[in-house]
Amino acid sequence: MCVESDGCEIEGCSSSDEVHTLSGSMSPGLKSSPDLHPCKPGQKFRAALLRCRSPVAAAGILSFGNVLNYMDRYTVAGVLLDIQQHFQVKDSEAGLLQTVFICSFMVAAPIFGYLGDRFNRKIILSCGIFFWSAVTLSSSFITKEYYWLFVLSRGLVGIGESSYSSISPTIIGDLFTNNTRTMMLSIFYFAIPLGSGLGYILGSSAKQAAGDWHWALRVSPVMGMTAGSLILFFVPEPKRGHADQLGGRLKARTPWICDMKALAKNRSYMFTSLASAAVSFATGAFGMWIPLYLYRAQVVQNTVMPCNKEPCSSKDSLIFGVITCVTGFLGVLIGAGATRLCRQKTERADPLVCAVSMLGSAIFICLIFVAAKKSIVGAYLLSTALSCHRLHTWERLFCIFIGETLLFLNWAITADILMYVVIPTRRATAVALQSFVSHILGDAGSPYLIGLISEALQKSYADSVLWQFLSLGYALMLCPFVIVLGGMFFLATAVFFLDDRDKAEKQ
Repeated sequence: MCVESDGCEIEGCSSSDEVHTLSGSMSPGLKSSPDLHPCKPGQKFRAALLRCRSPVAAAGILSFGNVLNYMDRYTVAGVLLDIQQHFQVKDSEAGLLQTVFICSFMVAAPIFGYLGDRFNRKIILSCGIFFWSAVTLSSSFITKEYYWLFVLSRGLVGIGESSYSSISPTIIGDLFTNNTRTMMLSIFYFAIPLGSGLGYILGSSAKQAAGDWHWALRVSPVMGMTAGSLILFFVPEPKRGHADQLGGRLKARTPWICDMKALAKNRSYMFTSLASAAVSFATGAFGMWIPLYLYRAQVVQNTVMPCNKEPCSSKDSLIFGVITCVTGFLGVLIGAGATRLCRQKTERADPLVCAVSMLGSAIFICLIFVAAKKSIVGAYLLSTALSCHRLHTWERLFCIFIGETLLFLNWAITADILMYVVIPTRRATAVALQSFVSHILGDAGSPYLIGLISEALQKSYADSVLWQFLSLGYALMLCPFVIVLGGMFFLATAVFFLDDRDKAEKQ
């Protein structure tokens, strides 16, 4: 028999059970007492809600919320050409949308990390989702004279989404452990490529259905409100470090300054954060510019006409969205399987798998732009901008498919490395700081930088359609070199991983 917070009996519980109240607290199992009274109808409804709070259900809801986070983020990229036409802005100004979003995201991340280690996490998550949903919906009504306000709205959305990305992985980390935690984090981080791909698909599909790109920004807010409500009612607030229970005792919470100093001295954590920045740099640039790169390639081939009036073709965003979803699923699945298999051979499996995937991804991504450039310049033979050589269209997609799969392979593994080398009471701070570092050195500047380089190269031949395509390709060639640097950081992580893991286990 179990007891709710107001002292009524809840049927169907054993004497050793615990009941999670809606506030996130836990009540130990109690024996029957004459002071207890039957639950009223409203209390029975609350009890039914509590029974739905299984760890697996919580992980599923949090993963759904993460899908919506990234779907909203890349919906704008899916209709970027329409936004450029509507507001009459150039590449560098269009790239500013993602840069402002990421800058506000990374500045807010440490704040939410601090709050997440000290206050009720699910309340913070719900409020964050409700906030960005409301701002995204409002931004769809901004007129063409106020592009600065549209840019500002993306910054506010970044603040709301920052709360979710900084805190939600720590709840999963406190609900599971070992290989189960790796699997659940893999599902959670699969939401990144899945949500990104669905963002392109949603943006292009909603625009096509309504005949107006503004409707692309009016779908995800409704689902966001739903996710916020599910988190509020069905996700428990587990005790920090509950799944780890090191010897039945956990290290007491330390001051924020001490947490920051400890993380700065954690070599595995710092190198992993730098590697994550390299991944963010590449994914941020590709996510913003690849659909437009595809479009310009087809304009060069004369398979589509230049878009001078809304609505523009959304086929390229749709194709890239589908590729991102599929490669994300395969990447996370292969990453989890490869790590589990390699752990039987070496204890350094996690960072080594990440390093190999990064270096392999750089090779294939480099081939995309080098071969595409030669194909276009040589004979204007290009069916898509993903050409690796002069073969059929689906064979040309092979390079981008493999490159993205390898790039997405390390998302969940990176989070699992953090769980191993950082003690439970400072994990939210660690996730937030890692998010800050990866964004400030990665996708905070990469979309704007790529747009700036492309625009600077276009000045020589401003009216050349071919040069518009080539200039963007040249700018994107920066990404493979950054990815190689990220692979080197993962190799450095492998050197210190075992020592840092042992230190975290002993604290």
